[in-house]
Amino acid sequence: MTLQEVLTRIQPVDQAIAAQTQARLDRLTKPLGSLGRLEETAVRYATITGEVKPAVPRGVVFTFAADHGVATEGVSAYPREVTPQMVLNFLRGGAGVNVLARHAGVEVRVVDIGVAYDFGSVPGLIHKKVMAGTNNLLVESAMSRDQAVQALQVGIEVATEAAREGIGLIGTGEMGIGNTTPSAAITAVMTGRPVAEVTGRGTGIDEAGHARKVGVIEQALDRHRPNRADAIDVLAKVGGLEIAGLAGLILGAAAARVPVVLDGFIAGAAALIAVGLQPLCRDYLIASHRSVERGHQAILEHLRLKPLLDLDLRLGEGTGACLGMSLVQASIKILTEMATFEEAGVSQRD
Repeated sequence: MTLQEVLTRIQPVDQAIAAQTQARLDRLTKPLGSLGRLEETAVRYATITGEVKPAVPRGVVFTFAADHGVATEGVSAYPREVTPQMVLNFLRGGAGVNVLARHAGVEVRVVDIGVAYDFGSVPGLIHKKVMAGTNNLLVESAMSRDQAVQALQVGIEVATEAAREGIGLIGTGEMGIGNTTPSAAITAVMTGRPVAEVTGRGTGIDEAGHARKVGVIEQALDRHRPNRADAIDVLAKVGGLEIAGLAGLILGAAAARVPVVLDGFIAGAAALIAVGLQPLCRDYLIASHRSVERGHQAILEHLRLKPLLDLDLRLGEGTGACLGMSLVQASIKILTEMATFEEAGVSQRD
């Protein structure tokens, strides 16, 4: 499907299903509302899929990897060489996302959408490279509009294929040294917040590095003047390839009525782009956690999403998404496996 076809295919979620699902939850052997956010999550999942008693979904985290030209401006504590090194670590199963995915019983799939490295034929890597890293957004647009659309299309295709496989829950992950800089730039534009308010320390830069990072973003926005009303313009001028891939993943999943569990700040920036392109896709999103990265709270407020967890995470990769997916699966088990008062022969309250 093309981007335009996907945007047209995304429909409002089914609120009638929400009422039916809540009615079932209210008949389960527990006090009304006593499982709190788990009940809320089950209702959200059901409204997205259109099923009152859905099967426990098979989950996959898609970790998109790409490099960033702006990393040469000293905005990260790590060199660009870490991006391909971490991709290989993911494929070997040695990263944080792999550990938490195994714990949650979900799969990790790694997509090279723009790493500045030739991996060759590495087993398990999904090769979808649009370009070998973005341009330095301080001096020129991160990518062309066509490249931004191409990267969105990659995410759409990945989500569409996952839905065909029967994957019922998609998590977002990413890897790209320097990627909190374009994420902060996108967040500032799309939420209207000041750059300093949404720019954090990323991989752990010092005070001078943070001030430099804020200055780079402010100069880039002043130079390019991305149009908030045109999410592709924002993405092309100050975005990243993995951010574009994740935005496309969200759109493709929403078109297929597959819920998306967002990770942290970078995934949130991708969600801002996706919702900017099609506001209806917001209702297909579940926020796994609140990152300590400064701009993430602004994203959550803008998207009106309440995170499931608050664990002071800031790793990315899809780590928070794995934990969130585990909770989504738990909520579906509550909905479908717990007995009702009638089934259990338990007296209800007067």
